[in-house]
Amino acid sequence: MPNLLFKNARLVLPDRIEPRGDLRIADGRIAAIAPSLMPEPGDMVQDLGGRTLAPGFIDIHIHGALGRDAMEGSAEAFETICQYHARGGTTALALTTVCAPTEEIVAVLRAAEAYRSEPHEGAQLLGVHVEGPYFSPHKKGAHRPELIRNPTPADYAPLLEWTHVMTQMTLAPELPGTLALIEALHARGVRVSGGHSDAWDEEACAAHVHGMEGVTHTFNCMSSARRRGAYRVVGLLEFALSEPSIVCELIADGRHVSPTLMRMLYHAKGPDGILLVTDATAGAGLAEETIFQLGEIDCVVRDGVGLTADGTALAGSTSSMIHLVRTLVQSAGVPLVEALRMASLNPARALKLQRKGMLTPGMDADLVLLSDDLEVIATFVQGRRVHRV
Repeated sequence: MPNLLFKNARLVLPDRIEPRGDLRIADGRIAAIAPSLMPEPGDMVQDLGGRTLAPGFIDIHIHGALGRDAMEGSAEAFETICQYHARGGTTALALTTVCAPTEEIVAVLRAAEAYRSEPHEGAQLLGVHVEGPYFSPHKKGAHRPELIRNPTPADYAPLLEWTHVMTQMTLAPELPGTLALIEALHARGVRVSGGHSDAWDEEACAAHVHGMEGVTHTFNCMSSARRRGAYRVVGLLEFALSEPSIVCELIADGRHVSPTLMRMLYHAKGPDGILLVTDATAGAGLAEETIFQLGEIDCVVRDGVGLTADGTALAGSTSSMIHLVRTLVQSAGVPLVEALRMASLNPARALKLQRKGMLTPGMDADLVLLSDDLEVIATFVQGRRVHRV
């Protein structure tokens, strides 16, 4: 792979946007950044004409695209999903499961391990986010209620054998047996996120003490303040908003969360306490009114989002990451540099990815080139172009 020298770029750094600068890529990593770099022998020089060069997006919660679902557990499905989301600027992602029998979740983990061991087109597969099956039946969302269950060592022991492929588990912290599972996952380096939960304040706090680091799709499928007897007690939502070390996922598609709620989350957590996720399903990239499946639940693409086929509940998004960035900037007034950080550096930190999320020498050359109106022009994974308009 030849070295690349990008000249005259608008460079997105963690705390600011430099209006002009150059960036060199060598051996799949960022080799140098400076106001001006001279071409070296073997450089392929590209003048970006002042367009924006940002760190590639990292989506830690994504189910599918173009009619394909992570639960298929096939290389063909995974590649379709990874290629599609690279078009939206995503350079690395975690495929996400739904509530299912343990052996079906293990099959996805096994397939992901095999897939990521070989070179493929599109975004890099980081691993698998196991979403469920340990949910509150009162906050099931678009998951099959008969597959929701409490965690028991016999049920989750096979999953613990695959924690080297697991990036995250979403679970309801109030369920019996959950604290032991949180401790086991945390000890193995798996991020634990609270979600699909009806937890009270003290249950959320206990989970945090035992290792829960974040919450899943904030505002969606989680408890909030309500009365318990004569008193009002907060739920998982308010606990997450008030605890500085909890990082909140946000589906900023303008459908799952309104602009007012997005602004509320931004002012509560600040630019470092939010990470953008698409929660994109097999409906991503499909036409309006197209039927698709989330797990085995029939869903439909409608009004730019996924709904259960009866139209009564949200069923993930149909967005790509760049759409979330645009919506956060245009509808919630978040500064562009901070919205881009929520799509790159913050998820990299959440998953403890040491070489991703920043334009800094030594980091993987995972990049997205953006137009002035925040459309993706090109996407690069470790210096290799995987998408171009």
